[in-house]
Amino acid sequence: MAVPDDGLDNAQVQLPVIDLSNPDPKTADELVSAAATYGFVFIKSNGTDMIPKGVDKTFELARGFFHSSLEEKRSVPMQLDNKGWTSMNEEVLDPATQKKKGDPKECDNSFNFGEFDSNGKASQPIPPSFEAGEAHFAEFSAQCRSLCLKILRLFAQGLKIDPTEGGAEWFSCKNSLPSPPRSLSRTIRQYPPPPPREAPPLPSYTYSQSQYPPTPRSTAEHSIRAGAHSDYGSMTLLFRLPSQPGLEILTPEGTWAPVPVSPPSTLPDPMPPILVNIGDLLSYWTGGLLKSTVHRVVFPADESRDAEERYSIAYFCHPARQTRLVAVPSEMVRERVRETGEVKHVAFGAGMGGRPVTAEEHLQGRLAATYGWGKKEERMVA
Repeated sequence: MAVPDDGLDNAQVQLPVIDLSNPDPKTADELVSAAATYGFVFIKSNGTDMIPKGVDKTFELARGFFHSSLEEKRSVPMQLDNKGWTSMNEEVLDPATQKKKGDPKECDNSFNFGEFDSNGKASQPIPPSFEAGEAHFAEFSAQCRSLCLKILRLFAQGLKIDPTEGGAEWFSCKNSLPSPPRSLSRTIRQYPPPPPREAPPLPSYTYSQSQYPPTPRSTAEHSIRAGAHSDYGSMTLLFRLPSQPGLEILTPEGTWAPVPVSPPSTLPDPMPPILVNIGDLLSYWTGGLLKSTVHRVVFPADESRDAEERYSIAYFCHPARQTRLVAVPSEMVRERVRETGEVKHVAFGAGMGGRPVTAEEHLQGRLAATYGWGKKEERMVA
């Protein structure tokens, strides 16, 4: 899929802000409308779903890990189950333009958590930097999962799914046992722009220089932190820090539009609103009614060379592994299919192939494309 490489200075997109603290049928309709129009929506809940101090602590723990030694990070490399640390250039979000280089943000840059057991223990090896905070990550993950289920129930209500077909629980029951979901949370560190090739290294880049060679900032290629892509699963919860912009979405007109961290109406709130975006699976389920919108992360035009590190936390909500990706039993979805003549597949690069596949098959196909994994390839330490 071809995407434009300009637009760094476009006007910000005005996404809806929906309060979930006391949802009702109108809230469900507003969510569906926002997802069908933009594929993205801001939500807030006045602390009823996510506690601001808990989000702050998650960011603090992430900083501790990313400032730990390279040896510590290498002890927990990303595995084929999509859990662990990702190092420089391992991720290729936009295969058309990143066949060789990977994403610039992957400088020593992300850590994925998977599921936690009933005792709050991670289902994967974790580095020493996270050991003291393991219970906190488990609680944060549980809160994210609970919020996702709440949103999925509202989507089901807004889509008017017949109660005899599952009603409000149509999505949420597919994110439950006995086949566990593949939901995970990711903490991401993204570096400020590297210094120009002719400039001497700055002290703040000492650690990253060995992994991210200096390159000129003026070219469009080096304005991108994370290449154009859509997300894989049902939906994503994105937590960002104030004054750290860079996210852009691809508009129906084919231009890039920046997404603010905090819309004006949310500035008095104790934390930025959570940004929710629809993933490929939910778009597929709804025949393309709910949009899985292509997005990317760029270096803002006014960001200086010595800008602070950019952090974000994303919780990727996936359905149970064996869930078959069939159309949602909703008259709104059926009408969409009648209008388009076919069930619309995912927005960007998943290669569904026209047959119903399981959620696990879809995810593995996307991971293979993103990380270049072969079917029998063994994951190696970075």
